[in-house]
Amino acid sequence: MEMTGGHIITASKEKVWDALNDAEVLQACIPGCKELHKKSDTELSATVVAKVGPVKATFKGEVTLGDLNPPDSYTISGEGKGGIAGFAKGGANVSLSEVDGGTQLDYNVDAKVGGKLAALGSRLIDSTAKKLAGEFFTNFSNQVGEK
Repeated sequence: MEMTGGHIITASKEKVWDALNDAEVLQACIPGCKELHKKSDTELSATVVAKVGPVKATFKGEVTLGDLNPPDSYTISGEGKGGIAGFAKGGANVSLSEVDGGTQLDYNVDAKVGGKLAALGSRLIDSTAKKLAGEFFTNFSNQVGEK
């Protein structure tokens, strides 16, 4: 699955960068996130409950940040296991740029799923991923953006 998109956040690039690296902010913004622990400046562990169609599972995973270029860009790679529901793994390139009214956050995701999740079909997985991304950016904008 590939997904690209962007979102304008009404905050400075530095504030958006700091928020993208703050485990508490991310936990509050990621739909279904029960735990998010920062193990180091580049490693996080997470527990996320996700529902894709009829399959609901708790995923435990590890996330690594790479190619850090503060406050402009980084890459995210990770893998989550959801027991019999299957797994999800992949990565994303994230970049920030200043625009009128705030910061443009652009992302390019490449992810793969396996197990029961893969049997659901790519259309359902893609639509769920887009919905979750939309919820994340709404939450992130509300948390970080200046009113």
